[in-house]
Amino acid sequence: MHLMYRPRFIQALVSVLVASCLLVACANTSRPGVVGVQRSQFMMISAAQIDRMSAISFEQQAKAAQKKKILITSGPEYERLKTIANRLIPQTAVFRDDTRGWNWGLQLIDSPIVNATCAPGGRITFYTGIINKLNLTDDEIAAIMGHEIAHAVREHGREQVSQALAQNIISNVALAAAGAGSAQSIDAANQIMQYVLVLPNSRQNEREADAIGLELAARGGYDPRAAITLWQKMSKESQGKNPPEFLSTHPSNENRIKELSALIPKVMPLYEAAKRENVVK
Repeated sequence: MHLMYRPRFIQALVSVLVASCLLVACANTSRPGVVGVQRSQFMMISAAQIDRMSAISFEQQAKAAQKKKILITSGPEYERLKTIANRLIPQTAVFRDDTRGWNWGLQLIDSPIVNATCAPGGRITFYTGIINKLNLTDDEIAAIMGHEIAHAVREHGREQVSQALAQNIISNVALAAAGAGSAQSIDAANQIMQYVLVLPNSRQNEREADAIGLELAARGGYDPRAAITLWQKMSKESQGKNPPEFLSTHPSNENRIKELSALIPKVMPLYEAAKRENVVK
């Protein structure tokens, strides 16, 4: 190759490498399902990194709850949640294959907090407050759990951390510390997971979680129409002076109920098929 062509060659090579990096960074993390969720997502950190931080934070949460003697690991309340989780989790394979290999977890914490989450990698947390204060049916629990699992399936947490990293809200130093395997790593992982689980999701992320959660519940044999009664209960609960923590990250309004109502006809056949196939025992 002549020397005069080298700068052009290098420029072209750099362009190809940049384009390749962008393709890696922007990807759709799941299949659309019948609800049709498909969107390219910006990812700057690996799934393995966010999973490691999630695992550390989940373990620390269990230890703290156990120390306070509020971690429920058996009994009818826990078994009820476990049964619902065991029916919903297999349905996630409709959206992505790798969830079969996730290290799924379930924690029930005895606290009046009206909240539930699912951290990256499938780590589900429920507080007794959300079940008892709203007097939830199994179908309504499935609506909440499906919604939270959907956030993990779509990797919204990883996406939020990537966006924060791009905006210098979270630093590379913090991410490195979270993977350092020390006491410092526990603090860093907890801080980043707080960012993932406490700060509000975008409306777009909420729509995706609503849609996928509705389909997960229907495929698991739970009536998707319970999502409507659930949010009606949430709206009623939010009229007090101290709205539930769940609503701080899950906006509830008339538009949300309308959007869910519009999706129900798409997933009702899945629910009916699940009943015919004796998914419901």
